[in-house]
Amino acid sequence: MKYILLLLSLLMVSGTAMAKNEIALPAENVSSNMRSVEKKVREAAVKVTKPFMGGHGSGSYVIYKDLHLVFTAQHVADGVLGSNYLVSHGNESRIATLIYSDEVDDIAVLYFSYQFMTIEPMKYNPVEDIADIGAGVVYSGFPSSHKLMSFNGRVAGYENSGRIGDKHIILQTYGWFGCSGSVIYNHKGQQIGILYGVDVEYYPNVQVQENMIWVVPMQQLNLEKAIKPFCEGFKGKPPKACR
Repeated sequence: MKYILLLLSLLMVSGTAMAKNEIALPAENVSSNMRSVEKKVREAAVKVTKPFMGGHGSGSYVIYKDLHLVFTAQHVADGVLGSNYLVSHGNESRIATLIYSDEVDDIAVLYFSYQFMTIEPMKYNPVEDIADIGAGVVYSGFPSSHKLMSFNGRVAGYENSGRIGDKHIILQTYGWFGCSGSVIYNHKGQQIGILYGVDVEYYPNVQVQENMIWVVPMQQLNLEKAIKPFCEGFKGKPPKACR
């Protein structure tokens, strides 16, 4: 094959993000020309870290009915169900629990009982069909050791996922280690999919194509089915999303 996937796009960045007691609003200048949906997507972007391990990926803070969730890639949150992860945005952090893990489609869902105070989640609103070629997309993530970055791009095409009938999305935009798990949105604020890899070529040396990004479509996540084990094991009065 001309292209192979760099599936494990999670970079083990030095330094572990630590929870902080003080909550401060982020001090950054965002252009008034930035679309409203871009601002919302940026605000909902979070860094996902294995406590004390030093590496990180990205994710998106999403609300489904009354459940506060984080969508990310499975190789970012690859522990057993019930494992804890540090989810951060700016100076605010939360401990989230892994409640769904799909290694084949590289999707994971984290849950936390205490919502963020300084940022707002994106509403769970996935596209009904796989995104059209040429469709504009936006996402925010944490590439390498950089702080939060925001990107625009387009759907460039599709590739077979390896399972009959399934296909993955290829974007033309920027991506790098640490962006894995970022949720890709369209300009309506709907979830298109989850970023999980970048392309690599051999000519004969390795060349990383930083603008060819692989995304698993959001249609691969059946959220009601994904949260069912969590709901069945919930102690106390179950959330509305479980009823």
